[in-house]
Parts: sequence; C-alpha cells; structure tokens
Amino acid sequence: MTDEQARTAANVVLASIGVAAAYVVLTTPSLRRLALRATQWWLGASVPVYLLNQVRQAWVESARA
Repeated sequence: MTDEQARTAANVVLASIGVAAAYVVLTTPSLRRLALRATQWWLGASVPVYLLNQVRQAWVESARA
C-alpha cells in the first residue's frame, strides 16, 4: 500500500466515523440538545472575541494613518 492509498483509506474511515457520529447525534434527542447547547456556547464565546479583536486591529491601524 502506498502512502497515498493509506491516506485515502484513512480519510474514508474518518469520514465514515463522522457521518455515523452525526447520525447518532441527530437521531438522539438528548445528544441533539447537548450539541445545540454546545454550539450556542461556542458561538456566544467566539464571535464577541473575534469582533473585539477586529475592532482593536482597526483602531491600531487607524492610528498609523
């Protein structure tokens, strides 16, 4: 087996595991609620930090002009 074939096989296995996990999460109500809560928490934490960094960068660049 060549490196390229091994990588392709590994990618197929990982994709299959991801699809199976997504199916289980989407078909199990408690896991679906947990996934939605985790997504809300992640977006609630990451989006304001991103916006703050963008504002800070714009402020610094505006001072240079």
